[in-house]
Amino acid sequence: MEVGLDNARVAAAGSKVEKKSVVRADTLFRGVVGFFALLVIVLLVWLGIQLYLSSRMAFGAIGFWNFVKGTTWDPVTGVFGALPFIYGTLVTAFVSLLIATPLGIGTAIFLAELSPKWLRRTLQPLVELLAGIPSVIYGLWGIFVLSPLMANTVEPFLQNNFGFLPIFAGYPLGIGVLTASIILSIMIVPFITSVSTEVLSTVPVPLKEGMYALGATRWETLKKISLPFAKSGIWGSVILALARALGETMAVTMVIGNTPQISKSLLDPGYSMAAVIANEFTEATTASYLSALIAIAFILLLITILVNAVARWLIWRTTRMH
Repeated sequence: MEVGLDNARVAAAGSKVEKKSVVRADTLFRGVVGFFALLVIVLLVWLGIQLYLSSRMAFGAIGFWNFVKGTTWDPVTGVFGALPFIYGTLVTAFVSLLIATPLGIGTAIFLAELSPKWLRRTLQPLVELLAGIPSVIYGLWGIFVLSPLMANTVEPFLQNNFGFLPIFAGYPLGIGVLTASIILSIMIVPFITSVSTEVLSTVPVPLKEGMYALGATRWETLKKISLPFAKSGIWGSVILALARALGETMAVTMVIGNTPQISKSLLDPGYSMAAVIANEFTEATTASYLSALIAIAFILLLITILVNAVARWLIWRTTRMH
């Protein structure tokens, strides 16, 4: 009897030691991953502080808001205004998103809901391969293939049929905001498609089978079950694509025209914030010129954070309402 009690005490003591060991390991793991999460935030804050400190000369000369609202960019006379670059960045990003979002989500719906498995195994890697192509290759393709096509076919068609709209006025150069937006849309489609496909694939099968059993069509099941269930993940894919579009440099630089102007027409040349930094950073021979370029980088960081914050709020609001 006593031997049995001793064995029970030893087993209980061993169990306690094992539980303490598990708790310590869990605490250590939580601390390590928490440190990494905090490190990301610290790096972001540190980057913002460094960019701000390096751009104080540009902001101090005319003021932050005057720099943002300024429309003249003349390094020779030391006049710097960032509004044409902000305008070009936002317009190309949002036009590309308007093109890529229905294309990417439609492709994801086909791959996740409609295509046979063998076709999905073939198409999905090919779509994702687009994300791995270097942006300079997209830029070269844009110059030698897309730009002539836009100048000779697409833009004349838009002018002849929709020229009464200000966004399609101007001369069909083939190099401009619309061409850059199309290049960007091709580059961000894989992000939307890949994430949306994976999210749609997680929709519980019993929910869809229940809808089919009630007599619902495939479209009704998609509309009432799959899309509402995957809405948050699809929004996330669009945010990821928007972040890529805002920061893209080389492909946009090669086809946007690099003209610091604000034009209503998508056919006219423009300039983006990332493009002006890439083009002119090595030419910045004065401290004020260099500070102005860093100030543009700081504003681009703020815009990226702001856009992502607004998008996250929209996701939270959407999921809360449903």
